[in-house]
Amino acid sequence: MAKRVTVIDIGSNSVRMVVYEKTSRYAFHLLHEEKSKVRISEDAYKHGGNLQEIPMQRAFDALRDFLLISKSFKSRKLLCVATSALRDAPNKNDFVSKVKKQLKLNIKVISGEKEAYFGAIACANLLPTQHNALSIDIGGGSTELSFIDGYDVSHTLSLQLGTVRLKELFCDAKKKVEAIAYIDKELSRLPIDDATTLVGIGGTFRAVSAAIMSEANYPINNLHAYEYGVNNFKAFISRVLDAKDNNALEVLGIKSNRFDVIKPGVLILQRVIHKLNIQNIITSGVGVREGVYLSDLLRHSKHKFPHNFNTSVKYLLDSRLQDRTFSTQLNQLAKKLFDLTAEYFVVDAQYRYELGIAAKLYPIGSSVHFYSQNKHTYYLIQNALEYGFTHHSNTLIATLTKYAKNKLPAESHLKKYEKLLPSPHTTYVLSYLLSLAISLLSHRPRNIDFEIKFNNGRLYISSKERLYLAKEAVSSIKAPNKDFQVIFTKT
Repeated sequence: MAKRVTVIDIGSNSVRMVVYEKTSRYAFHLLHEEKSKVRISEDAYKHGGNLQEIPMQRAFDALRDFLLISKSFKSRKLLCVATSALRDAPNKNDFVSKVKKQLKLNIKVISGEKEAYFGAIACANLLPTQHNALSIDIGGGSTELSFIDGYDVSHTLSLQLGTVRLKELFCDAKKKVEAIAYIDKELSRLPIDDATTLVGIGGTFRAVSAAIMSEANYPINNLHAYEYGVNNFKAFISRVLDAKDNNALEVLGIKSNRFDVIKPGVLILQRVIHKLNIQNIITSGVGVREGVYLSDLLRHSKHKFPHNFNTSVKYLLDSRLQDRTFSTQLNQLAKKLFDLTAEYFVVDAQYRYELGIAAKLYPIGSSVHFYSQNKHTYYLIQNALEYGFTHHSNTLIATLTKYAKNKLPAESHLKKYEKLLPSPHTTYVLSYLLSLAISLLSHRPRNIDFEIKFNNGRLYISSKERLYLAKEAVSSIKAPNKDFQVIFTKT
């Protein structure tokens, strides 16, 4: 696969482009993103689905500029897909042929089921693992759904439901009753009715989640993997549908570019919630574009990452880590300290994973600036450790690196992120264990040159070496339990 790949997605509302760069076999990051709200399907549904000249020209102009951007990044491969608007248009070949002839760009018009699959494999690979989940992607002309169980995707389905389609067929004429009947008839095609988690893809879902997040004074600004309960979701949707005008929508936190299509979109969501026993809501920041890219990247591994592999962790290690030996040793030592002391400190075993990731990534901040390593590691984790982690995990990992080899986490920090962090006791213990691991490796050995044993609150460090720097570093960090002792012995 080419190192840099451009993906273009021609949707009913917008044309979007992303440029990805690989850093190793399965690790990648986003180099550039562009979007143009061309609304290629404008007025199409009033004319038998036929694309109209002005919207087609807008899309053509956007694609021409996208190709210039892709060329500027020296992208070696370009994948372009089109979804509902072109799929449904009797005159789609006019547009596709013009683009191919004048821009030398091949557009692949994908089926609704393929569109659903692309969105779902992006969620399955780039969100925290979900079971018994239904992904939903509400576009301008269609709605795609898939069942996700772990990394497995099944029951892909495309329905003739979309924000622009419903707006032009029903909402502009204020035919809400007819719209609901139409939506329910389409939803009757759903092959499953027992999903308990709804994974939302696309602009409508992100608009709703962003507004809910803002109202809740959520402590971080990251929609991807934002999770909340269905009651909040239902209540907010009702408020959107009851909004009398655009001013009321603005008060709810809906952006102006969504005013004309938000109500058809949330009406679809309301009917989905009415039909299924959904308990939990997950917001996805990834969708068709990421799915198209992953289907190419993972084409030899059944569209799944290797077991226990995380692409964001690997990207940060590829791009930011300068000393792999130290990172590996720190990861191993932190987990060993956890295994020895977790029962003593009364810390749940589930946090071993976050501690290990924090230890592995701790050194990456020094690639920006040595003297502010912790600050830069904290920032990089908060913003670039985005795929495969819950907000709880991300916040904990970032917190541990922020206070590593320093003092215990500040009360103000714990207060700010109390919705996302474990108990202060657990956070203190994990922070201390990471600081302890860093301190014990102060002399940067080629191989770990000491043994560790633990008994009744005493951690024994035995080595043939004097470990002078380690002793000095350990003495400067505060243990979360005053009875806990670290004792060095020479063998």
